Amino acid sequence: MKRMLLTTLCYMEKGNQYLMLHRVKKEHDINKDKWIGVGGKFEDKESPEDCLLREVCEETGLTLTSWKFRGIITFVTDRYETEFMHLYTADGWEGEMIECNEGNLEWLEKKEVFNLKVWEGDKIFFWLMQHDAPFFSLRLEYVGDELVSYALNGVYHRQNYVGQNMYQEFLETYKSI
Repeated sequence: MKRMLLTTLCYMEKGNQYLMLHRVKKEHDINKDKWIGVGGKFEDKESPEDCLLREVCEETGLTLTSWKFRGIITFVTDRYETEFMHLYTADGWEGEMIECNEGNLEWLEKKEVFNLKVWEGDKIFFWLMQHDAPFFSLRLEYVGDELVSYALNGVYHRQNYVGQNMYQEFLETYKSI
């Protein structure tokens, strides 16, 4: 039986900004040079919320006081084990921000995240979060760094040709959510 990786990812919100982590400090990092939220792998006996609170505190020094569970993201790739990511946003915390040993933390405008070096599938869940979509299940399948299919709440969409922009296909399909 193959193992599956359980993780959390949190986008802390302050007005029209997200706290983003530019992953530039670890040498062998699946997210090297990309911009993501804060979070990480579950430890033994942790619930999603336990992992969320621990990882946010470890990476930012902040203790969350208000958060929302937004969805489950299933990452399937030809390079790594399947990952089940528990996606959160947070709008309340206490404490003082620290320097992160995994990258550089920076508050960025929400609309700018679409122009950053991010995984193509991340743009789909950014769009869903920014349009206040109800709790969702999103499956993202990659070959190398290319998104070749996604499924939103069990409805599959696959590339029609190599190099097709699946985020653009998502926008054309779901613009009325």
